[in-house]
Amino acid sequence: MSTSPLLLNLIDADISYYPDFIDSEKAAVLFDYFKDSVPWQHDDIKVFGKVYPQPRLTALYGSGDKEYSYSNIVMRPKPFTENLGEINSLLEDLTRTAFNTCLLNFYRNGRDSNGWHSDDEKELGQNPVIASISLGQERVFHLRHKKDKSLKHKLLLGHGSLLLMKGKTQHYWQHQVPKTTKPIGGRINLTFRVLK
Repeated sequence: MSTSPLLLNLIDADISYYPDFIDSEKAAVLFDYFKDSVPWQHDDIKVFGKVYPQPRLTALYGSGDKEYSYSNIVMRPKPFTENLGEINSLLEDLTRTAFNTCLLNFYRNGRDSNGWHSDDEKELGQNPVIASISLGQERVFHLRHKKDKSLKHKLLLGHGSLLLMKGKTQHYWQHQVPKTTKPIGGRINLTFRVLK
């Protein structure tokens, strides 16, 4: 595990990137484990009054029974697996944050995506800390400022990496994982958060 972060120099944001948070071999084992053992959901989302299949698979795990909702989807957590508990402990040591929930996203190929949004649901509290681990295929991660759309940033999230967003980041910035036409493999994203 590497603890040397790259700090993103963005106004109104507190974002750190750890390219080698989990070593490549361990990350590959974790990718296969989650891909094959998680009971993935394929929910519908409502966007501007229309219903669409969500362009990725999801699952929710946690240390309690708090539900998490976004885009008219209500998710109920399954208990943390041993692997998720171990990763959570590493993250707590690094961030001094007691994460109690992990939202998993499975981007099966380049057609799967996550549109512009902020992790600002009321259940996450005033200034949420989001710890996002990437396993598998690297994907582009876009950021844009909510008020000044000319402020943008692009980052390649690699296998085994950690992206840490905290402070007022979600107040001022949106992020997305866009579609790509390139023939690429799957990516699993573990997003640890604190539900209040």
